[in-house]
Amino acid sequence: MSAVKSHITARTPHRGPLDWRNVVEWLREDAVISPEEARRTVARCSQAESAQHPLVRLASVAMERASDGKHLDIEMLTQYLAVRAGMEYLRIDPLKVDVGKVSDTMSAGYAERHRVLPVQVTSREVVVATAEPFLVDWVEEVERQSKRSVRRVIANPQDIHRYTAEFFALAKSVRAAVKAGANSGAASFEQLVELGKSNKQLDANDQGVVQVVDWLWQYAFDQRASDIHLEPRREQGVIRFRIDGLLHPVYQMPMGVLNAMTARIKLLGRMDVVERRRPQDGRIKTRNPRGDEIEMRLSTLPTAFGEKMVMRIFDPDTAVKDLDALGFAQHDAQRWEALVKRPHGIILVTGPTGSGKTTTLYSTLKRVATEEVNVSTIEDPIEMIEPSFNQTQVQPQLDFNFAEGLRALMRQDPDIIMVGEIRDLQTAEMAVQAALTGHLVFSTLHTNDAASAITRLMELGVPSYLVNATVLGVLAQRLVRTLCKQCREPDDASPRAAIDEVVKPWKISGSYKPLRPVGCVDCRMTGFLGRTGLYELLTVTEAFREKVTQGASGEALRRQAVADGMRPLRLAGALRAAEGVTTLDEVLTTTPSLE
Repeated sequence: MSAVKSHITARTPHRGPLDWRNVVEWLREDAVISPEEARRTVARCSQAESAQHPLVRLASVAMERASDGKHLDIEMLTQYLAVRAGMEYLRIDPLKVDVGKVSDTMSAGYAERHRVLPVQVTSREVVVATAEPFLVDWVEEVERQSKRSVRRVIANPQDIHRYTAEFFALAKSVRAAVKAGANSGAASFEQLVELGKSNKQLDANDQGVVQVVDWLWQYAFDQRASDIHLEPRREQGVIRFRIDGLLHPVYQMPMGVLNAMTARIKLLGRMDVVERRRPQDGRIKTRNPRGDEIEMRLSTLPTAFGEKMVMRIFDPDTAVKDLDALGFAQHDAQRWEALVKRPHGIILVTGPTGSGKTTTLYSTLKRVATEEVNVSTIEDPIEMIEPSFNQTQVQPQLDFNFAEGLRALMRQDPDIIMVGEIRDLQTAEMAVQAALTGHLVFSTLHTNDAASAITRLMELGVPSYLVNATVLGVLAQRLVRTLCKQCREPDDASPRAAIDEVVKPWKISGSYKPLRPVGCVDCRMTGFLGRTGLYELLTVTEAFREKVTQGASGEALRRQAVADGMRPLRLAGALRAAEGVTTLDEVLTTTPSLE
């Protein structure tokens, strides 16, 4: 719509409900559509009457925009209407709506009758979304009831209809849970200890609580959340979603409701509902709005004001990807493919928590797990159930740790073994033993770069000759946010010189197309949508083994790895920034320095 906005002037030629014929005439007047397209649209829409909102009806006939032939979708038409009516356009972001305040402003019946939805409430005004800019008979009444001024904005009629149902249903469920007496009031840690000793349970099966939990999950799937946090505070409970690596507040609710929700989720995850003094782990399977099976890993932790719960969401679509979707550059993808085809040895994946190590390992193992090989894993905990693997979880309370699990796996005739993490010398020795006896072993370490993984193994106590005999390579990785494809635009300012400063010493040729974030409704005005991986792949060569034997420092090992073809994380990020996938600022804040 931006291409034609400059030709549209705000007018108010209409009173009463919106009519599709008027909208078509306005579009023709403003040259958004051609006269021929206007006649075609009138002919198609006149064939049958419809109760649909005029914008929804017009979007369904796919009118062609005169300037470029693109079909006018519902968002384009809504933006046009906002400009024509001289009002602000708003794409409703449910993460920014305080559902409790919305439901206090007007009833669900009133909102549905007038087809309006409050989206923001402050001490002075109520921002109300509408798709009927010329109907204002409700404004005075809302101002009188709320004792605030009303500011109207134009929003997609389909969003208004959808979120009116969702927001008011959620508020109703929360009120029902409160009314049911879900153990309201803040609780100190000491009180929780006493509660844990009693047999008193929260009503986790109350219908209001069940509905709120169901809404929470579906909402998280819809918003692409990777984690859901239920956090008890002194006065109220807070729900937050992690989206693209950043946490977003979603909802605040009475502590009693949050406690009942936690109890409900623990019940479904086959966890001890009464026990609140110790951390617990669980697992739930459910389905997303598309009907796909989703697995969630649950973790609880006692805090000062109650039991905190984090749900890690494992979507099969995102957990297993090909190398291109993971973010591998062609240079590293070919070397990684060659590495994982080796018959035996140790391959390490390293990086901080939340850097995508699990996704890389699962995606790689899925590719090599054919009918001819036995892929076995020992994990803590099992991140996601994968039918083509034989997965085992460590049980510390039974003295069944990584080392014991590896020892048991060795008797299970494995071809490929994945160890969740090498944490101690005992596990490292068993991994080395497995590699020496002809198995391909994958594992993870927490180090800042690839070369540090080698020194970490030797610090644990693995002799250099065994490191040389078994380790094939180390993959270090990070995740960076990717630019939103809908709003990113060319950046001809300083990034070229800054990228050049990183890339030039490596003598890598290529055209630069740096882009910058702008912000739009699709990316919640952040300019970023989704994440991709950055990788540095160290492959162990004869020259590298000599350095290890000599007891070289981590920096010396790093220099040798670079000489052998490793591209450091920051260089990988700079190349991604040059391609317009992310920004250099995002890379600099995520990757270690080259110095």
